Amino acid sequence: MGELLLVRHGETEWSRDGRHTSWTDLPLTGAGERQAVALRPLLAGRRIGLVLVSPLLRARHTAELAGLGDAEVESLLREWDYGAYEGVTTAEITRERPGWSLFDDGVPPGPPGHPGESPDQAGARADQVLARIAPALGGEAGNGSDAGEAGDVVLVGHAHFLRVLTARRLGLPPAAGALFRLDTGTVSALGTEHGRPALTAWNGRVGAEAGPAGA
Repeated sequence: MGELLLVRHGETEWSRDGRHTSWTDLPLTGAGERQAVALRPLLAGRRIGLVLVSPLLRARHTAELAGLGDAEVESLLREWDYGAYEGVTTAEITRERPGWSLFDDGVPPGPPGHPGESPDQAGARADQVLARIAPALGGEAGNGSDAGEAGDVVLVGHAHFLRVLTARRLGLPPAAGALFRLDTGTVSALGTEHGRPALTAWNGRVGAEAGPAGA
């Protein structure tokens, strides 16, 4: 099987400031653009068979700057719909809801067209993405696929959704995405060990300080 590479987009103003960002289509900051360019050596030499990218500008621009020009837009890779918490920081939310966690509690409905998503709904969407890419990876882990037959699959997207997708790939519930901090402008990898999905690298970055782990 190939490896599943997860690329989180570079920094935006809202990710820098810790504001939840799902459908708001913000550009990368200058620092975010530099983060994206710095991903190139982490992807160089990889035999990549498929690249899917979120439809949002911050993800598409990251893919381009990282040298992933053949990316295919996949709407299922959009960020977790934050509903009424779009643009709001965790600190602001917990002043009203002490102990709130996105991964456990979800969000209240937002404006029309943005009802928010529960952890289970985000998990179901992640399962759809994983089902789509399974053939490109060479089949599901444990089915006897030859690791040399498939290239890597790259998903370029957003922190919270990619964290949920990681949990589901590892056979964990969506809420377990809380365990996987994911910074801006990073590459992470999921491979296999003894035929089972396993983390092989996480939060990889070249020559830059870690960025925010929020949306």
